[in-house]
Amino acid sequence: MPLGGPGLPQVRRLLTEVPGPRSRALAARRRAAVSAAVGSSMPFYAAAAAGGVVVDVDGNSFIDLGSGIAVTSVGASAPRVVEAVTEQVSQFTHTCFMVTPYDAYVAVAEALNEITPGDFEKRTALFTSGAEAVENAVKIARAHTGRTGVVVFDHAYHGRTNLTMAMTAKNMPYKEGFGPFATDVHRAPLSYPFRDGVDLEGNPIDGPAAAARAIAVIEKQVGASNVACVVVEPVQGEGGFIVPAEGFLPALLEWTRAHGIVFVADEVQSGFARTGAMFACEHEGIVPDLVTTAKGIAGGLPLSGVTGRAEIMDAPVVGGLGGTYGGNPVACAAALAALATVREEGLLERATALGALMTTRLQALARRDPRVGDVRGRGAMMAVELVEPGTHVPDAALAARVAREATQRGVMVLTCGTYGNVLRFLPALAMPEPLLAEAFDVLDEVFAGTGATA
Repeated sequence: MPLGGPGLPQVRRLLTEVPGPRSRALAARRRAAVSAAVGSSMPFYAAAAAGGVVVDVDGNSFIDLGSGIAVTSVGASAPRVVEAVTEQVSQFTHTCFMVTPYDAYVAVAEALNEITPGDFEKRTALFTSGAEAVENAVKIARAHTGRTGVVVFDHAYHGRTNLTMAMTAKNMPYKEGFGPFATDVHRAPLSYPFRDGVDLEGNPIDGPAAAARAIAVIEKQVGASNVACVVVEPVQGEGGFIVPAEGFLPALLEWTRAHGIVFVADEVQSGFARTGAMFACEHEGIVPDLVTTAKGIAGGLPLSGVTGRAEIMDAPVVGGLGGTYGGNPVACAAALAALATVREEGLLERATALGALMTTRLQALARRDPRVGDVRGRGAMMAVELVEPGTHVPDAALAARVAREATQRGVMVLTCGTYGNVLRFLPALAMPEPLLAEAFDVLDEVFAGTGATA
């Protein structure tokens, strides 16, 4: 079975200007029909997608370095996923697991219990979106501990529900005008190696020092005995693909263990082989109490989960967890097929290989262009932070311009970060390496055309 799926050539091809006439016509229809509050990163409209490319309604084929924000990690329209979904749709599309249960839900739970870190007894509950998973992890932690406090971190992104907006750090556009938010949510400083610098004594703020700083804030401002859970992204997503310095997560985990606090790893964006490990927390041997998953779990269908220690997961009252669409049978079939694709096509190893290719290209770019302040990430979850040359001053305008001009040349690139100055790269793990190399050739051209001074 060829990587990238059958039928759609894995090529970059531009037949019209971007956006083309059909995309412009759809944009006009959209303005009359869709809320202006719903934004889109790309100016064109999709007609087909497979592997690592998206073809628009005008026939242009774009190399996709976003994968629907890390959703189509196994490739858009992955063959096993398409086959499994087609078969399930022909049987039934919905019963509601809370009404009439079915085996695919149980099978996905069994798979998540097996592949998440930790050799203890586990349980899983399935939901629909990443925000739902995070919100339910908090509910579970509160039920287990009898406490209410929730600790999150600077630059975090956890979702768009009322509770997860409170947990998300960035105001615009995620929180602007939507308050008041859920209470008893507290924010601590993250380890951010590019920006942490030194402490008051001039010592570098490494991972353990950053953890001590965060713990001091929590203990002084919240009190350990009031904290139900600490929720952290092992590699931050929307916040800027920040990888905490080595030692930060282990020290934080040790502190939670000492105080009976539930440690929740939000792996919504970083999970399912994206970083070269099945879950990003595994890079430092972290074994969370609960893991939240979504995005790459089901090859493009909406599904999410919370998996963790049985005694914690079983704490809520019967009926306390659920949702009409949670663990939809079609999405569960897709998840089982996506996990089989990861396993049988060696996508863990491919994530590492793609990450090595991107790291080499991005580090070379950083050496010749002083506007690239930092190259960071793990596996096929890489990013560059753009700054004014020779400084740490964010350059969001440059990030937006590079993303926009890359699109005009047939490469889809997403921005992120608290300051809007980060370019993130999330290619499908099924993407052919020559196609990924071509995408970075285009990015080199774009940077060269935007005034590099080196």
